[in-house]
Amino acid sequence: MSQHATQSHYPTDTNTQKAESHTLSVVVDNEPGVLARVIGLFSGRGYNIDSLTVSETEHEKHLSRITVVTKGTPMVILQIKHQLERMVPVHRVTDLTLLGDGIERELALVKVVGTGEKRVEALRLAQTFEARTVDATLTSFVFELTGEVREIERFIKVMTSVGLVEVSRTGVAAIARGAELV
Repeated sequence: MSQHATQSHYPTDTNTQKAESHTLSVVVDNEPGVLARVIGLFSGRGYNIDSLTVSETEHEKHLSRITVVTKGTPMVILQIKHQLERMVPVHRVTDLTLLGDGIERELALVKVVGTGEKRVEALRLAQTFEARTVDATLTSFVFELTGEVREIERFIKVMTSVGLVEVSRTGVAAIARGAELV
């Protein structure tokens, strides 16, 4: 076998990279149509969005932060970042997952229906998770829980056994730690 036959400019196994979840913070101009353009980038290329939140963050500068949680290989995430950075209304794109020190939180409203022992158990579990009761009737509760996504998932899972009927979630809000603007 010649030396030339063993060298290649292309990766030999492109399936070795695993898809991972990444939280991207995208600071954009706060103007009509920007969100649709950013989302269009994802849908047009077949990328899925696991969570999406948007809010104006710098009122004086008319800037908004779009927080997107998506999954992909490191190469796909890098491609997404580069494509977002090339969009005109985008000021900066930060991969908070790569920074390793981002703070991520989500809010969930969880409705549980039950009476008797199931009702008592729902209250006990909510207290264990430090969920706040925001509505109560003789047959139902609505609990509010804020925390990390995995904690929200755990709460929802345990509430299924005591009468979970409905969940409403805000999506991930995230920000980098420290004094620097990211």
